[in-house]
Amino acid sequence: MIGLLQRVSHASVTVAGATIAEIGPGLLVFIGIEKTDTHAHAERLIERLLTYRVFADQQGKMNHSVIESHGNMLLVPQFTLVADTQKGTRPSFSCAAPPDLGLEFFQYCVAHAKQRYTNIAAGQFAADMQVALVNDGPVTFWLQVS
Repeated sequence: MIGLLQRVSHASVTVAGATIAEIGPGLLVFIGIEKTDTHAHAERLIERLLTYRVFADQQGKMNHSVIESHGNMLLVPQFTLVADTQKGTRPSFSCAAPPDLGLEFFQYCVAHAKQRYTNIAAGQFAADMQVALVNDGPVTFWLQVS
């Protein structure tokens, strides 16, 4: 399971012209689910995301998590993160979870995150989403659990 996290000052998800999720300062996280992922992978990724230290302390060092900084977290499903791009000019998605499994694990990630922290919002699985963000820093990290 992959989480591409970006520290943002603002982020939102729009589907069919309607904003379905919006956050202020915090983390926007694109989540890619592989066919070999388990609930344990989902739990581990969420724990890492909630505790990953990407927010500045009083000395300006990245030393605080989203929880410690009282920020928000927006989770967005993105199957293209698991693409195999090693050969050719067209990505392969053979490692991606099938849609039913992807939906199950994305919903599990959102539910687990909400059990651990209150400031959680989510995109919509399998929707044509428009994601807007202002990356703060810019700060972007790739987290993968296996």
